[in-house]
Amino acid sequence: MGILHLHREDPHYPDSLLRCLGTRAPDTLSAIGNVELLKEELLAVFCSIKCPGSVILQTYDVAQALRESGRSVISGFHSPIERECLTILLRGVNPIVVCLARGIERMRIPKAYQKALEDDQLLLLSSFSDKICRADTTITTTRNLVVAALAHEVFVAHAEPGSRTSMLCDDVLKWGKSLLTVDNSSNSKLFALGAKPIRTLKGDD
Repeated sequence: MGILHLHREDPHYPDSLLRCLGTRAPDTLSAIGNVELLKEELLAVFCSIKCPGSVILQTYDVAQALRESGRSVISGFHSPIERECLTILLRGVNPIVVCLARGIERMRIPKAYQKALEDDQLLLLSSFSDKICRADTTITTTRNLVVAALAHEVFVAHAEPGSRTSMLCDDVLKWGKSLLTVDNSSNSKLFALGAKPIRTLKGDD
């Protein structure tokens, strides 16, 4: 499957990147898969690497509910909980955008992605050149900003105080996007920032 390069002038290049990131917006996005998914109202999924057990269980329930609802989801799917969410979502028909913290040109596409790519259910996206082969803190921070900027709403299962995920929440709220989380006392600081409980099922208020 070929690689598409979306420059700022390309009609598929998302306006939300320029609107949220300004001069920090990537000049080019490299993509494998269905670029039409960038037009979906995407829900970003984030979770700190350190996460309370009760939040983990609630997040699995959220992922199951998202799969059943068919909600469009975007994430780097990097932390253990994010990866588990991806495994659950790939069992459904959800439109999924995976943002890489590396260049896409030399990527070996995992077997777990093949069917979703063939079904136009999946988009692999990178804002980095092929010279970037390994993620570091700067790269992952940039990738997460891109994920959040592309999203319509942002779900943060848990953000450890002082973590990069916690700092990302500040950006999300500054952009005027909805910040969502699971209803758990461990997320009291997120609620204090202005986060709301996530509603995932059809018919939820």
